[in-house]
Amino acid sequence: MVRIFLWLLKWQFSVLFFFFCVFTMLGQDLEPRAYANVPKSLNVIAAGYVFMNGNVLTDPSLPIKDFTLQSHNMAVNYIKTFGLADKLARIQVGLPFTFMDGSAVISDQLVTGSRIGFADMKVRFGINLLGSPALDKSEFRSFEQKTILGVSLVTSIPTGRYYGDKQVNIGTNRWAFKPEIGVSKRFAHVYAEAYGGVWFYTDNNDYLGKKLEQKPTCSLQAHASYYFKNQMWVGFNTTWFFGGRTIADGVSDESQIDNWRVGGTFSTPIAKGQSVRFQYHIGAYTNNGLNYYALSAVYQYSFF
Repeated sequence: MVRIFLWLLKWQFSVLFFFFCVFTMLGQDLEPRAYANVPKSLNVIAAGYVFMNGNVLTDPSLPIKDFTLQSHNMAVNYIKTFGLADKLARIQVGLPFTFMDGSAVISDQLVTGSRIGFADMKVRFGINLLGSPALDKSEFRSFEQKTILGVSLVTSIPTGRYYGDKQVNIGTNRWAFKPEIGVSKRFAHVYAEAYGGVWFYTDNNDYLGKKLEQKPTCSLQAHASYYFKNQMWVGFNTTWFFGGRTIADGVSDESQIDNWRVGGTFSTPIAKGQSVRFQYHIGAYTNNGLNYYALSAVYQYSFF
């Protein structure tokens, strides 16, 4: 019985982390379980594929219309949990590789093209301030999660391929930072979560010979996930973000965004410490760019 319990417990650890391992590479984050309660000294490795179709420009304010793009994204993520001042903390590093192919109308001319290369790396540091002490495996077995309050900082590092003379790029050629606060609550088999954060951007000093600035973008997320007895689970996810007006060489444009996305997820364990997850999300409302749908598949392995 003890061995069976430990096996199921390890399955649960995989499931808890699975959902937020890939989408940190996207501008519109959908990251359930980002403040989940898990043991310290846990390692998680995830590899995923995301297909996106539509207007998936990194910067929706670019002066391009009638844009259609297919984007194939592969990402590898690593997560490590540890104790910090007796609180559960975690560090996450993700590096995506992207292939984009599509067409756009620029100055009333149809233009086609493709881009391939690494996108911007994301590093996330988070700590659960309340409701989630740093426990080892043996202590964690008897702990029951209730309400968790956590904070995090996501840093986008400009490692992506970028061409200063091109409007469409994989990389952003700038740093970005998102401080965030999140609340997680367990109700028997249901996990409910809500996060709020703000993206802040440095300037891109090599945008078609100009300096491109962007105002902060506010982001809100809400998630509800139902867990079955075998740790299979389904979830509903939504995010809303707004702001982000851009300024090129001191000239502002009508680029402020106000977008709402919804999605669903199915996740299941497949072996000891291993799980797979599938997700679909789509724009419910968009006023400026980023009108696309996305499909993803992720494999994850967790170990101590």
